[in-house]
Amino acid sequence: MNILITNDDGLYAEGLRVLAEVAQQFGDVKVIAPDRERSACGHAMTMRDPLRMRRIEHLPFEGYELNGLPVDCVNVGNTILFPEGCDLILSGINEGPNLGFDITYSGTVAGAMEGAINDIRSIALSMALFVTGAPLHLDTARRWLAENFALLCELPVEAGTFLNVNIPSIQYDELRGMRVCQMGKRVYKDRVEERNDPWGRPYYWQGGVVVMNPSEQPGTDVEAVSEGFVSITPVSLDWTSYDAITKLRAAMPTHSGHSGIL
Repeated sequence: MNILITNDDGLYAEGLRVLAEVAQQFGDVKVIAPDRERSACGHAMTMRDPLRMRRIEHLPFEGYELNGLPVDCVNVGNTILFPEGCDLILSGINEGPNLGFDITYSGTVAGAMEGAINDIRSIALSMALFVTGAPLHLDTARRWLAENFALLCELPVEAGTFLNVNIPSIQYDELRGMRVCQMGKRVYKDRVEERNDPWGRPYYWQGGVVVMNPSEQPGTDVEAVSEGFVSITPVSLDWTSYDAITKLRAAMPTHSGHSGIL
């Protein structure tokens, strides 16, 4: 099995190393990652600047740096590193959760999304760590992933769909299992904070505090992770709201007895 790995934290991220160590037990692994942290870059890609890739020696895996984004890494890696074809794309392991609507911002998730666009089985993996400075239990991720790697590769996934996996950052023996679930919501309070520099000029920090109540989100990834379960969410590239199509068509003006939209 040809396995391409990327992330949005860079080639030296501890989560990437753990992911590569496990994946090497199951196939031919090549790793390509941005040359610096690219968190929250979403599904952006480089269009007007040249991309340069270089091999980094003395790593426990075959690794390359790219002066681009996770999407660029997937496209360059898939084309150059695996010209004969890639069977699996893994993105992560991100040092922080990618739950609910946050996946739209995530460079980690974007790597898996690009894999799905290329019709390759793709999985985004993240550690659900919520408290700054708390232990990042990557040993939990290592053990869980090693035991469930084959399962993740065999789960029935439709074309144009990838898996978004969040592993609670807790001790392995505290894990309660895994749940296949839908996306929840992650809402932020005080999203933009205004400050002043030493000259009194305003500037802004964007971020905010997450406000979420897992008990109000039954059946979601937010609830699953908060209760100690690994969440597995199938995410479709088709964002069409099919329930809205009929209503929108009915609301369109009609002319000569014909709907204004087909």
